[in-house]
Amino acid sequence: MANRIKIKKGLQIPLLGKPEETFRGEITSEFLQVCPEDFQGITPKLKVKVDDTVKAGQALFFSKMNPDMMFASPVSGTVTAIDRGEKRRILNITIKADRENEYVDYGKKDVGSLSSQEIKKAMLEAGIWFVVKQRPYDVVANPDAEPRDIFVTGLDTAPLAPSYDFILKGQEADLQTGLNALAKLTAGKVYLSISPAAKNEGLRNAKNVTVTEFSGPHPAGNVGVQINRLAPVNRGEVVWTLNALDVLFIGRLFNKGIVDLTRTIALTGSEVKQTGYYKMLVGTELAKLFAGNVIENGNLRYISGNVLTGTKVEANGVLRAMHSQVTVIPEGDDVHEAFGWASLSPNRYSAGCTYLQLKKAYRLDARILGGPRAIIVSNEYDKVFPMDIFPEQLIKSIIAFNIDKMEQLGIYEVAPEDFALCEFVDTSKLELQRIVRSGLDMLKKEME
Repeated sequence: MANRIKIKKGLQIPLLGKPEETFRGEITSEFLQVCPEDFQGITPKLKVKVDDTVKAGQALFFSKMNPDMMFASPVSGTVTAIDRGEKRRILNITIKADRENEYVDYGKKDVGSLSSQEIKKAMLEAGIWFVVKQRPYDVVANPDAEPRDIFVTGLDTAPLAPSYDFILKGQEADLQTGLNALAKLTAGKVYLSISPAAKNEGLRNAKNVTVTEFSGPHPAGNVGVQINRLAPVNRGEVVWTLNALDVLFIGRLFNKGIVDLTRTIALTGSEVKQTGYYKMLVGTELAKLFAGNVIENGNLRYISGNVLTGTKVEANGVLRAMHSQVTVIPEGDDVHEAFGWASLSPNRYSAGCTYLQLKKAYRLDARILGGPRAIIVSNEYDKVFPMDIFPEQLIKSIIAFNIDKMEQLGIYEVAPEDFALCEFVDTSKLELQRIVRSGLDMLKKEME
């Protein structure tokens, strides 16, 4: 029986729009788009140019710092555009998809007969290494590093999160193959965290891993919280992290011999008429997903991911590489309320005691409801931050560019997502995730 760890601190935001456990179909689009900025810590160098034809699984670009690290095209077709930003930074690579996908054949492989280096090489060449991230710094993992342990999170506690039981149903073989491959990449342990309510056999009876149950409110599903409770990261140590849904990509590579970047995603949010699950490739345009299925009542915010850590996209935007959820909520910029924050409306929600809290789901919008101000040391972060770290002091040390203090306060253990709830409850309205990201980038530059 798996060990269980209960997380007491946190917050489960009661939002409208949970996904119905119903498969609604497959979404395709004529054009797909790959966004290199989805892969944190990577400086992309192109391997293709406009009008080149590519196969699914063929490299579109590689890492400047590690030329062996390729990034695969999710679809076969023709490269139609390469968008650049300031200093010629690559923003998007657009591909016009063929009617039928043609895959690069990497050959089926028995993971049990492969060495660690052979598994790494296969993943790097196939362009799916991006699913492996590392702590410290929360960037795409350096394949030359030796991870002390590998942590896989098999649950999601974010607002309106998809059900891993539902998504993984029928994909247990690919999940186990992926976990078997990961077990060969470390001399330490592979930790798999699951929900106590998990029923999927692939999660509950996974082999070659140490299974631990995590219960409690969000962020119990964050891999950073799980690392903190199981085996914290110290200076000089490196651990790798993955999401169980991303492990499927690894399993498909070895079981099928192809790069299949298909995701089963949850369409969620208060402004969605019919929530549910859809299949689509990474980079697929979302316009068809939203067509006729969102409430046309005021301005809307479309999010690839969840409301706390997702990426804002346009109505014709694309599914970003690391997300298995799409959310639609009101923007709120067209709302005018009498008395503002002093309103006693039952539709008001507060993480504190400002308003009477009802046992119901709320239709919350994207307004900040206030402006940035000096950070207030009121312990409000501590109420939703379950890690053994002083969050307010760490944020202050990052703002002050005090690297020694950042190290002492545990920056090696954290990622921006760990501060998403702190950002939600913050009365100072600070962009805490952006601050933590800048601190991690600064520390990585200083240390490496």
